[in-house]
Amino acid sequence: MTSAPDHQSEQLCRPIDHLAECGMADAPALVLRDGTLTYSDLRERVGWLAAWLSMRVAVPGARIATWAAKGELSCLMPLATARAGLVHVPINPLLKPMQVAHILKNCGASMLLGTSARLESLARGDAPADCIIMSEQDALTQASGSVEPLGRSDVSTEDLAAILYTSGSTGQPKGVMLSHANMWLGAVSVAQYLKMKSDDRTLAVLPLSFDYGQNQLFSTWIAGGCVIPMDYLLPRDVVKACSKHRITTLAAVPPLWIELAELDWPADTAGEMRRVTNSGGALTEDLVRTLRSKLQNTGIFPMYGLTEAFRSTFLDPHLVDSHPTSMGKAVPHAEVLVVNDAGEEAAIDEEGELVHCGPLVARGYWQDEARTAERFRPAPQGSRYGGMAVWSGDRVRRDAEGLLHYVGRRDAMIKSAGNRISPQEVEDAARATGLVADVAAVGIDDARLGQAVHLVARPAGRRETAERELPTLLNKMLPGFMQPRMIHWRDDFPVNPNGKLDRPALIRGILQEMAE
Repeated sequence: MTSAPDHQSEQLCRPIDHLAECGMADAPALVLRDGTLTYSDLRERVGWLAAWLSMRVAVPGARIATWAAKGELSCLMPLATARAGLVHVPINPLLKPMQVAHILKNCGASMLLGTSARLESLARGDAPADCIIMSEQDALTQASGSVEPLGRSDVSTEDLAAILYTSGSTGQPKGVMLSHANMWLGAVSVAQYLKMKSDDRTLAVLPLSFDYGQNQLFSTWIAGGCVIPMDYLLPRDVVKACSKHRITTLAAVPPLWIELAELDWPADTAGEMRRVTNSGGALTEDLVRTLRSKLQNTGIFPMYGLTEAFRSTFLDPHLVDSHPTSMGKAVPHAEVLVVNDAGEEAAIDEEGELVHCGPLVARGYWQDEARTAERFRPAPQGSRYGGMAVWSGDRVRRDAEGLLHYVGRRDAMIKSAGNRISPQEVEDAARATGLVADVAAVGIDDARLGQAVHLVARPAGRRETAERELPTLLNKMLPGFMQPRMIHWRDDFPVNPNGKLDRPALIRGILQEMAE
């Protein structure tokens, strides 16, 4: 599952834990609630944590999961596990025990570190029997200064470094396997086109379990800059943090940008901001204009990515005003092709599937050959990289200027607030309640979220009982971003001539109901 060799990229590659070595020793690297870590501190603490992990889990390549809010442990673990020859599995803090149990069992986690309250919510049997479970504070206490720190690793950059779980159009979340090369070159790529510098200060508000979120750390550190991780409650807290820490770089998804654009930005705060980036959904023309009015001298970077290939495209800020809805062009170390239904490179303005080739392509899905074969297939003829490519399922077109434009998706995936949501995962949770005889989850366009989850259900028993109890049970079983905006009750479902569920007809019925 590798792309053809790219010698320029090979020369740039290093093990991901070497990020701790990129900044000046006395320069700030990470601002935490209880103090600031310099790059010297970062190197020492990554070394301590790596040495401690090596003693507790001595099997090379073992999976170490974290389930915690942003803090010292969650920020250091991607580097510490890599230095110890282990594989990091970050779990979204918003997930509920049902999803966490699937991830732990699927990856065969040898250790789970997290906040005490989250760990206490797990039931017996949710983790593998031999999995060590420990609070993040206990882990940091035991690791700090108790052992000789491990020096930087010399592992192969093709070795597995992390597994990031992402939803698919069917079934449970699947683990995307990332090598050291994938992660290192991702940091190089983003730092290059964002023109990151050692005096940059990044406010990390996105979850570190996402590739986009992790890269907030990596692209800043590879430039020798400083990261301020933040779990915010209200959008205005983000603006306040930008002012307090003199933030120069902020990454977010469209729903947060909509809320931030509605707020007043102090002139000095806006003046400090060098760049803002967006992924997880498109910016509308109105939103671009509003952001431009609030952050007049700030570079706006619309981007497109998918976990299986990290980041595919970005739009140069100088083109945002004239092409506000474009996805831009390929990022450094990526080749992006548009392939039509005949399997050939699409003509100008012809719709086709976005295919990503090159060294940013992930190593497939963890222990899932069938779904790997569906998404990771040989690169199209004419690719300069060859090897395996990611066939995204996204429909795009390329204009005469070489800029890409998003058209839609082939599958039923729901994209809400930057999250990819599997309809089947929502449907399976509803069926597990025993309250529905038939169910379907669909995405309905939403101005703030991109798409909102709507659930169509046929009750298994008394409708009154199902209407009363289903929302409460789903709230316990699914994280907030998967919760249905509305549940629509039906006596029967539309089907197509082949007898299969007619999702377009289902969506039309929902829209008609909402309009009445």
